Amino acid sequence: MNIPLAITGDRPTGPLHLGHYVGSLLNRVQLQHTHQLTVLIADFQALTDNMGNPQKVRANIVELMKDYLAVGLDPSKVRFVLQSAVPELFSLTCYLQNLVSVGQLERNPTVRSELTARGFERGIPAGFLCYPVSQAADIIGLGGGMVPVGDDQLPMMELCNDLVRKLNTMGANLPLANTLLSSTPRLIGVDGKGKMSKSAGNAIALGCSALELEQAIKMAYTDPQHLKVSDPGRVEGNVVFEYLSAFDPNTAEVEELKAHYQRGGLGDMALKRRLLGVMEATLSPIRERRVQVSDSEALDILAKGTYEARAGAQQVLEHVLSCIGVAQLPPPPLSGVVTVRDEYGGCFPEDNLSPPDVQPLDRGGCGN
Repeated sequence: MNIPLAITGDRPTGPLHLGHYVGSLLNRVQLQHTHQLTVLIADFQALTDNMGNPQKVRANIVELMKDYLAVGLDPSKVRFVLQSAVPELFSLTCYLQNLVSVGQLERNPTVRSELTARGFERGIPAGFLCYPVSQAADIIGLGGGMVPVGDDQLPMMELCNDLVRKLNTMGANLPLANTLLSSTPRLIGVDGKGKMSKSAGNAIALGCSALELEQAIKMAYTDPQHLKVSDPGRVEGNVVFEYLSAFDPNTAEVEELKAHYQRGGLGDMALKRRLLGVMEATLSPIRERRVQVSDSEALDILAKGTYEARAGAQQVLEHVLSCIGVAQLPPPPLSGVVTVRDEYGGCFPEDNLSPPDVQPLDRGGCGN
């Protein structure tokens, strides 16, 4: 029986947070039981706006792997891939860029909002403008299938499928990607000023300590007009109620609390104490599992999945180039050991890109 494919990923620019958890990670945990799931760490994409600080990107590769394992992604069921160690994806990106206009990229609403947030204007790095094409290449090159995303990624999925259709007119016969939206696709930040985001500084990290969690919830935005307990309060835009709706398993009680708050007689601190209990019950097991994962264990799992992915990506690339009509030379004869340099500074000896047992060498650098 053929198991359906699914692919998703994250940029290693900081720790994963509650927005990722409800927006995508919970879907991934369920998908691993029904799909052949690939999780991509998009370190190359992260460098499109972090080229001046590659150390941050490298350091967060391990942190993402720990978050993945801590939330319940099982390496026996999930293939973890480091983007920069699969050069076939970059080759595919270059060809796909010829099927997209600059105007298409500039009109992409997600790209436009991110350009505004970063203040790039005309000083935008070319790689950043083209990252939706790179993302499409990742999905196509790693097999496609189901893609769990937040709603801000829907324009990216439209572009990906547009590229698939163009390739299919050339005879590629590639599958369209299917989008899976979370029931809570956008979680508001603790400041109430927009979606939870690492760059906005309004996020609660999955690996945060109990004290950090308590401090964040104390600062959570409520109704600024709710000055006294007896005052009627607004539920809309109230971060505490947003989080209770997303995480509290007792939905009936949450609805009763909303009605009580709206008619007056319910204080913000009482609500925040309830929220703290709910969030601690959610994050404590993740926190405990996270500290049990060593750096070397996380990187070895990532290395194994990356090897497996390269073989498949090479086949997809060759097929696409054949359909486009690009000239291809015969492969060189195999001789000795091929070395793949990973983004976090080590070397992986590799036999035909799929060794049975991965034994990473010294992670201090690549020496031949």
